[in-house]
Amino acid sequence: MSTISVVTGANSGIGRATAIHLATQGHVVYGTVRSLDKAGKLRAMAAEAGVEIHLVELDVAHDESVRAGFQQLLADTDGVVDVLVNNAGVGGNAVAEECPTSLYLDVMNVNLCGAVRCLQQVLPGMRARRRGTIVNITSVTGRIAALAQSPYVASKWAFEGLSEGLAQEVAPFGIRVAIVEPGVTKSAIFAKNIDAPNQSGAYDPAYRRMFQMYAAGLAHATDPFEVGRVVHHAITTDQPQLRYAVSWGSQDMIDGRAEMTDEQWVSLGAIADDDAYYDAFHAAFGTDLRDVG
Repeated sequence: MSTISVVTGANSGIGRATAIHLATQGHVVYGTVRSLDKAGKLRAMAAEAGVEIHLVELDVAHDESVRAGFQQLLADTDGVVDVLVNNAGVGGNAVAEECPTSLYLDVMNVNLCGAVRCLQQVLPGMRARRRGTIVNITSVTGRIAALAQSPYVASKWAFEGLSEGLAQEVAPFGIRVAIVEPGVTKSAIFAKNIDAPNQSGAYDPAYRRMFQMYAAGLAHATDPFEVGRVVHHAITTDQPQLRYAVSWGSQDMIDGRAEMTDEQWVSLGAIADDDAYYDAFHAAFGTDLRDVG
């Protein structure tokens, strides 16, 4: 019997690649999109791969939209979802001093609460069947606080915490949780995430270094299908892990931060000269932010 998998945010980037890859591995895949009318590229790529993605229109930011979308989906699957991949997300650039609280709430509503809305729809059935897998796509920024992305970082750290707790909560029911932590992948999210609300000008270095990180990352960005392959492995492996780092920069930055003291981390931020900062970053994380191809 085929595995029934739901991938949220399936219309682009990691979500689209994961949905298509799981379908090529024999999964019956339902991909959630905010607009069926804008899913042309997903349909075309699925057709090129020789697979079908069943599309469900819903917006993870709204309770009723999620309820209605999953009601339709569960009616199609006789109430069965074996795998939920919580991928839908948005970016958010700002330093804490100049970030409106409304932006924190908007980003958290999608990146954290959106996942909660979806998992609440599938967990009752998984508990009843005593099997299932929840894959939460967080980010390397859920493990290391990236500069000038305070709302995004806060949402991903929260998502990491929720996922770690969820893994224990559902373990008695035979349900697994996997946390996938991408670094920089080829995705439309970067083209959309260009805001720099630096009203005072006091944080010019932080924003400059953030965009330099983007530039270096985009020059070496990982194909999102690599994330899809990791998701498939996390679902099917006989030796499951809780966390999987994947894509450019992820494992290096997670490992580098783990080896630093908190005091060393703070002192990195205090470096005034950009070149000295990039040298120190490279020494700590093995990542050259000046390497933009």
